[in-house]
Amino acid sequence: MDLRQFLMCLSLCTAFALSKPTEKKDRVHHEPQLSDKVHNDAQSFDYDHDAFLGAEEAKTFDQLTPEESKERLGKIVSKIDGDKDGFVTVDELKDWIKFAQKRWIYEDVERQWKGHDLNEDGLVSWEEYKNATYGYVLDDPDPDDGFNYKQMMVRDERRFKMADKDGDLIATKEEFTAFLHPEEYDYMKDIVVQETMEDIDKNADGFIDLEEYIGDMYSHDGNTDEPEWVKTEREQFVEFRDKNRDGKMDKEETKDWILPSDYDHAEAEARHLVYESDQNKDGKLTKEESEEAPGGRARILPKRQRSN
Repeated sequence: MDLRQFLMCLSLCTAFALSKPTEKKDRVHHEPQLSDKVHNDAQSFDYDHDAFLGAEEAKTFDQLTPEESKERLGKIVSKIDGDKDGFVTVDELKDWIKFAQKRWIYEDVERQWKGHDLNEDGLVSWEEYKNATYGYVLDDPDPDDGFNYKQMMVRDERRFKMADKDGDLIATKEEFTAFLHPEEYDYMKDIVVQETMEDIDKNADGFIDLEEYIGDMYSHDGNTDEPEWVKTEREQFVEFRDKNRDGKMDKEETKDWILPSDYDHAEAEARHLVYESDQNKDGKLTKEESEEAPGGRARILPKRQRSN
């Protein structure tokens, strides 16, 4: 399926979804839960197991022998030690947990990277991305399927330039990741807010009023009776979204809505693991503490693979 077909399909799916009066579009970006298990050490360490490895990777560990899992864990600990000083700090462990929980993002980037690094030089330029994504549009600037590809391309270019920190219009893999998943990067949050406001702000006055806010997530479709959740959202807008009570959301209010300052589950879990496994209480873990301490390997590996 090429881009034209994909976007047409996406448009139809979106129209169908919006036609359902009880459907709710959620634009809020939350940090994911580290596990759906109960975090209670007195019962089990399953939460720590999922948090450290990621739920999908944790399942693969369940199938390994104790020897295999210990060997793989040792390799993971070496990766976590980013500065190679022989210790795992809270910050390094936090970064690893975030990576493990969002591994799907990096897998998505790898898939897309192969289709956009056309000259295989380990970089993706804007020209490469544009040609791979919009090549046929450049030959046919006025397609008859109703999509405004030129506007989409302008929007992509703006985001690409924001992700490209050094301004050379050539993205490293990290910059390309920020381009594809801007909500994951602090320096990209303004573009997430800008794009969201452009989507919702139908009268283009630079603000989101109550009806635009409701209209983005709910279509009346001829129905006069609103679902209860819509009434609740109206109250949320008045009481919490519109902080200065001027009847509309500006950029900062929109940012507070879609990019809330959530509790940092990864940092909390990193501190918990270090505290429980740090035998000499120096605030960091040696490789041995990470792998063998009762609070280390026992927490990270499945029950049948733990040391007694």
